[in-house]
This record gives sequence, structure tokens and C-alpha cells, in this order.
Amino acid sequence: MPIKASAKKYMRVTARKTARNNIVKGLFRGAIKKTRAAIAHSDVDEAQKWMKTAQKTLDKAHQKGVIKKNTAARLKSRLNAAVKALVQGQK
Repeated sequence: MPIKASAKKYMRVTARKTARNNIVKGLFRGAIKKTRAAIAHSDVDEAQKWMKTAQKTLDKAHQKGVIKKNTAARLKSRLNAAVKALVQGQK
């Protein structure tokens, strides 16, 4: 346990930031999981809907500094490729 007041404050700030980061991470991870589940069930409309949500949440996570720019880009690219392959397979 910290003794100095500034160290105690820093612990409170860290706890708040960690909670916020976990909420943001949960949002984009959930969207990614639902997109992948829709792809697994070959549900094109659902996959495209969740893909859009995943892209939005990944962009916001990057904007808030929760994940790096390239990480967001990589995840979006892989999801997009999977959805695109599903759409091409349906035709």
C-alpha cells in the first residue's frame, strides 16, 4: 500500500483508467466475437452488421489509446477479409 498521498491518488486514477479501458476492450472484443460467430454460421447479413460495429468500436479504441493504430487496422483487415470471403462464397 502506498504511503504518500500522491501515490494513493495515482492508484485511484489507475483504477479508473483500467476500468474504462476494460469497458472499451470488452466492446470491440464482443463485436469481433459476434462477427466471427455469424461467419461461422454463414449468416451474411448478421456478419456485415457486426463487422460495421466492430470497425466502429476498434476505431474508438484506437482513438482513446486503448490499442495501437496497427493493431486496430490488422483486426479490421482480417475481419473484413473473412466477411468478404463469406459473401463471395454465397454467390
